[in-house]
Amino acid sequence: MEKMKQLYHYLRDPHLVARFQQICGVRGTFSRTGTETSGCSSQAADRSHTHNNGACHQHGSGDTESDMGSGEGGKVQTRAAGARKRKTDCNVAKKPTEGSEASPQNGAAVSAATAGGDTAGQLGRSGAGPDPTAERDDGSPPRSSTVKPLRKNSLTGDAGQEFLIENRFLFYLFTFGTELGNELFYITFFPFVMWTVDAFVGRRLIMVWVWVMYLGQCTKDVIGWSRPASPPVVKVEMFYNSEYSMPSTHAMSGTAIPFSLFFMTLGRWEYPVTLGFSLALCWCLLVCSSRIYMGMHSVLDVMAGVLYSALILLFFLPALDLIDGFNLTCRYAPLIIISLHLGLGLFSFTLDTWSTSRGDTAQILGTGAGVALASHVNHLLGLMPDPTPEQLPFTMPAFTAGLVGTAMLRLVLGVLVLMATRAVMKAVTIPLVCRVFGVPSDDVRKARQHMEVELPYRYIVYGAVGFNVLFLVPLLFSYSPLS
Repeated sequence: MEKMKQLYHYLRDPHLVARFQQICGVRGTFSRTGTETSGCSSQAADRSHTHNNGACHQHGSGDTESDMGSGEGGKVQTRAAGARKRKTDCNVAKKPTEGSEASPQNGAAVSAATAGGDTAGQLGRSGAGPDPTAERDDGSPPRSSTVKPLRKNSLTGDAGQEFLIENRFLFYLFTFGTELGNELFYITFFPFVMWTVDAFVGRRLIMVWVWVMYLGQCTKDVIGWSRPASPPVVKVEMFYNSEYSMPSTHAMSGTAIPFSLFFMTLGRWEYPVTLGFSLALCWCLLVCSSRIYMGMHSVLDVMAGVLYSALILLFFLPALDLIDGFNLTCRYAPLIIISLHLGLGLFSFTLDTWSTSRGDTAQILGTGAGVALASHVNHLLGLMPDPTPEQLPFTMPAFTAGLVGTAMLRLVLGVLVLMATRAVMKAVTIPLVCRVFGVPSDDVRKARQHMEVELPYRYIVYGAVGFNVLFLVPLLFSYSPLS
């Protein structure tokens, strides 16, 4: 039992993440002052409070309206009643003039430097020693370059602290790996599979993704573990820094998507089994290691994400035929699909105060509902019929310039339709929801931050996007030479 506890603390230790980053050529620019005021050990966090995803901040009332980013900035009304509070892992001395401006923002940290108006870059430069990026005395080029974290924190708007990159290949490789779990990848990869590869596999792949991501997001909020502490960890990415950490949903999707794709196409498509499994394994390892490289997860978070995802697949993949058949043929499927996804969303949104994970969950559920509804409509209208057993297995086509060009053109035009759908639905839905719930819509950016506006807006918008992925875009293709 004692060994298990030691292993648990070892795998959660932020210094293990920091050592991996150093091996990969990532160096922080933490100053001595910054380390003394904001660097707290994971042991101290475990003994006392949960910290705000690795960022140290002040205690505050928690029931006042707080400034938040949530991707675009603005304010969110946080609720204290019945909500679990995200607490700090250390105390930061604040200036007398700061007052209550450093109150916690629904789990988003406001450090002493941020509340006082100091930028992360200034903190990194003060007392950081000689600049490793400067040209050396012998005239040789600098050994590393100074960069900022990828994107601002989606909740606080914090841009993060500058850091040094000594291996640019690994930086770009792991940046690509972490993008395999972000929205830009999803909005291009899933449509590509359905429009160009296999619609049967594509719609089932989205079902797997929806359940894996939903369970992962809910589990995060139930467990409530924080991100690795910084320092010692370097925050290469800041966008999701205000969300909880355990398990890694990037690791879950990075396991579920490639291995589901492998098992669904096995026997359905003719290709070397070893090659397919190797690609799935490399995909999974790249995404998982990228989350440690980015400083977003401990090793334990990533391992738990992989195992949790594998457990979900073990039970869910055998049930895909039953679920897909129900979505296609049951006359009450549309009503049940909408009710189920809405019910799941409402349940998850009562677990904690609103955060970016809530909006992401609404997007995921909305997309899944839209795709399921489109598959039902396609079956009724006889559009995009599934191939008969006699037509299987499919063989890999020869990759010619014409084939690749057609596939890319379909993808570009289809994604443009999806982006137009999203833009139009946003313009229509946000004012409508604001009127229903009595939220002022003069400033759309601020109106979106209210939970009662953000959640239905995301569900409706991405439900329409998911519906058009499997219905409208293929229908348009059927009337064009791109069919």
